Amino acid sequence: MAENNQTANQVLEMSNGDNGLGRIEIAPEVIEVIAGIAASEVEGVEKMRGSFASGVVERLGKKNHGKGVRVDLTEEGIKIDVYCVIAFGVSIPSVAQKIQDSIRQALLNMTALVAEEVNIHVVGIQFETKNSESDFAPEV
Repeated sequence: MAENNQTANQVLEMSNGDNGLGRIEIAPEVIEVIAGIAASEVEGVEKMRGSFASGVVERLGKKNHGKGVRVDLTEEGIKIDVYCVIAFGVSIPSVAQKIQDSIRQALLNMTALVAEEVNIHVVGIQFETKNSESDFAPEV
C-alpha cells in the first residue's frame, strides 16, 4: 500500500503482489462511501452531518453516501473522521465504538485496507418527535 499523487488527486495504490495483471488504485471517495454506509447502518446513528450543498443535492434525489465522512491519506496511513448525529437516550461511547468497529470491518472486507485512525465526532443529538396528525387521524 503506497500513496500516489496524480494531478492534484490523491489515490491509494495497493500492492497486490507480482501477478502481472496490473495495479489497483482506490480513490479516497470510495473509502468515504464505504465508511459512510457502515456508520449509518449502526443502531443509534440518526443521520450523518453534511454540508449545505450535499443537503440540496439529496433533496434533488441523489443520495450522498459519503456525507459526514472525511478521509485523509497521510504518511502514517488512512485517517477517517466521521461526523454524525446520535439518537437521544443511547450510550454515546457505545455507539461510537460500534461505528469504529463497523467502519474498520467494512474497510477491511471490501478493500483489504486497515485504517490508522477512525475518529468519531458527535455533532448533535436527535430527539424523537411524534407526528400528531397520524396519532389523531379522524375515522371515516
